[in-house]
Amino acid sequence: MKTKRFGATAAIALAGSLALSACGGQQADSGATGSSSGDAALSGSIASDGSSTVGPLTSAAAELFMTENTGVNITVGTSGTGGGFKKFCEGQTQISNASRPIKDEEKAACDAKGIEYQEIVVANDALTVVVNKENTFLECLTTEELKTLWGPEATGKVTTWNQVNPKFPAEKIKLYGPGTDSGTFDYFTDEINGEEGASRTDYEPSEDDNVIVQGVSGDKNALGYFGYTYFEENESTLKAVKVDNGKGCVAPSADTARDGSYAPLSRPLFIYVDKKAFASNAALKAFITYYIENDAKVAEAAKYVALSDEQKKTAQDELASLG
Repeated sequence: MKTKRFGATAAIALAGSLALSACGGQQADSGATGSSSGDAALSGSIASDGSSTVGPLTSAAAELFMTENTGVNITVGTSGTGGGFKKFCEGQTQISNASRPIKDEEKAACDAKGIEYQEIVVANDALTVVVNKENTFLECLTTEELKTLWGPEATGKVTTWNQVNPKFPAEKIKLYGPGTDSGTFDYFTDEINGEEGASRTDYEPSEDDNVIVQGVSGDKNALGYFGYTYFEENESTLKAVKVDNGKGCVAPSADTARDGSYAPLSRPLFIYVDKKAFASNAALKAFITYYIENDAKVAEAAKYVALSDEQKKTAQDELASLG
């Protein structure tokens, strides 16, 4: 299982817990004590896994929370949204980070193991199409051009940029993107290609967004896509491509993600919480409460788009439903 990279401060705070997460998912410590953030007696362990897009957000929340609650150990894995749900529905984790809603087959897997959960939206994201900083011809792509580029029928056939648009140069295309276990892959293929999972197969897939960053930054004719935070962290080597959904070219940003004008690639981000674990583990209850009540602080620390007032109210209601 991959563990997420953090900023320098987070790396220090989470060093011990991440070493444990590399050994696999862990059951929550049902003997956790204490009941609220900042309680010196609060202790226990919490395991999360899932989306590499949501991972940095949960990691930021964990860093902030553990600074106040040093007896709590939180691990954050990034095996992809699908991989995270597999662990979650097996009872290996108490939090599943997801960049898309849970699928019917994943619901069935959780039901089969008696895992009851609560979905909570924790932030917003702008799925970002990126090219090399030295690329001079790709400034904006229409959704139709993206479909021409990424549709399953493009496999082995659309290999040069002038096939996407005759105004583009006849340079060889090199594509990087999330693997099929990624919620980002599911979302992108559904919105751009019209069917979840429908994609060309002759690209370089990876569940690790850093691999995509390295690939695109190393080839001036390459293109990839991932969550907005990874673009922000790599603006020195990458350029965001604007997207035209029929209403003109729009760049990804916090504002365009929140107001939905960056269509169709703005999206909500989720966590799924194990209800039984929430009820029995005081550390988990305190952490999720902290996560939701401090969403703006967490989003700012992780460089994500915070919840709108309406979304925050919904998240608080969802938190309250956990008991």
